[in-house]
Amino acid sequence: MALTTATFDGTANNKSSNNTTSTNSNHHDQQRQHRHSFSNGSPPSASVSDAQFQPLSARDARDISRQVTATGGSRLHRSSTEPSVSEQDSSGYPVRNTPYERLSLDLANDPRVMKEITLGRRIAFYRIRGELGTGNFSQVKMGIHVLTKEKVAIKILDKTKLDQKTQRLLSREITSMERLHHPNVIRLYEVVETLAKLHIIMEYAGGGELFTKISNEGRLAEDEAKCLFAQLVAAVEHIHDNNIVHRDLKAENVFYASPRWIKVGDFGFSTVARSGETLNTFCGSPPYAAPELFKDEHYYGVFVDIWALGILLYFMVTGLMPFRAETVAKLKKCILDGSYTVPSYVSDSCVFLIRSILKHIPQDRFTIAEIKRSEWLDGQEFPGPQEAYRLNPSVDSKSIDDEEREARLILENLGIREDHFRQSNIKDSRSSITGTYRIVLHRVQKRNSGLPEANLGAIGTSGSAGGGYDTPEGIGGREGGGGYSMTAVEKRRGKRFTPSNNNARSVGSKPQSKTCAIL
Repeated sequence: MALTTATFDGTANNKSSNNTTSTNSNHHDQQRQHRHSFSNGSPPSASVSDAQFQPLSARDARDISRQVTATGGSRLHRSSTEPSVSEQDSSGYPVRNTPYERLSLDLANDPRVMKEITLGRRIAFYRIRGELGTGNFSQVKMGIHVLTKEKVAIKILDKTKLDQKTQRLLSREITSMERLHHPNVIRLYEVVETLAKLHIIMEYAGGGELFTKISNEGRLAEDEAKCLFAQLVAAVEHIHDNNIVHRDLKAENVFYASPRWIKVGDFGFSTVARSGETLNTFCGSPPYAAPELFKDEHYYGVFVDIWALGILLYFMVTGLMPFRAETVAKLKKCILDGSYTVPSYVSDSCVFLIRSILKHIPQDRFTIAEIKRSEWLDGQEFPGPQEAYRLNPSVDSKSIDDEEREARLILENLGIREDHFRQSNIKDSRSSITGTYRIVLHRVQKRNSGLPEANLGAIGTSGSAGGGYDTPEGIGGREGGGGYSMTAVEKRRGKRFTPSNNNARSVGSKPQSKTCAIL
């Protein structure tokens, strides 16, 4: 997952009482220090060493301890190695704790779990696994939601290194993702914050970046490119319909959920811009930058995104970038000059669409509607937005739809019930109850939609009530769930690589080219 974006100056841019009193006060203090916050497919083949994790600071460990009971977490003093029995039923038989209660016990008492928290291997309900990408102030790691076994992507930011401007961008990123409900847009699940770090928990698209695939395997066949580009156009249309502009559309921010299903992610530079409103913050990736970004004081965000779609289309069908240079200054000159070539193997209808998007005057560029009507995309399906759904679980079970009712039944089997919704602070993404609800609801929606997003694990409402917490199969099949697995590229690399000339190899012999100019 790409996190580094260059700027234009060339810089890289249970409710239970505490019945146990420790006989050893030092041990008790140590336990209290490590209690965890509740506020808030196959695993990688290579094991992850301790060196890959940043240990929590003492300040973060204390912060986690203070938040244990903030949203319904339990301070229960029983190790997970002890019998998982909390009370007796009316017949006197012991009643097993629910998966949620067992997780609460482990987070409060299990030495193994406490060590994982201290070493940065766990945050809230998530185990943290291998690294997916890295940037100046952040890392993206794969995580496993312990209750549902769902793989997630966790963007970890060091708050001590963020200035006020960057913090505003993060706030916009969270807001933008929560407003968007489209099958081709990465979904936000949860935000977990400590004193020193911010964790943004997102949907994990296990197929890797579009950039990586083309860089390693070469250009896409036009039939495949048509299918994926139609999904891109549909996602951008939904983004714009919600008065949001992405401002960082590029192949590194397009992710494969399955071989023919992609999702747009990384809304770090997104902002709200209503029709006719101009922007003046110059951000994004220079090879995808529209000419007006280099010469005007103000620009229209929608037109900048459409230009980036043209660059993406060129890259998808050629494996190359239309404007290439060794420095940002030279790249700026190339874009402003406006000359580029298209290899002769690209179909005429595709060339026409590229030329119609890459127009020098923003208002002359094809609109999203015109792109959808273009000859090259004739016959393609453009996935529509999802129906509006609750971002947070309702406390009134009588006013919910069928999908939320199904999700709540699954949550109930996990031990998360209506009283948890009432007791917890579930009004935004900073809640583990909300995060679990969003993950389960999303899996129900994906299964019911019939869209080819991924091979989903079985989601059941009967059978093992454990929901997967104490078994590797669980609610989502193999650990990680979601049907995703890391690609060979992800296993091979720890960080995203970008060729120095912003160029990817093209398959085949050197073809003749068609020369185009920005008109």
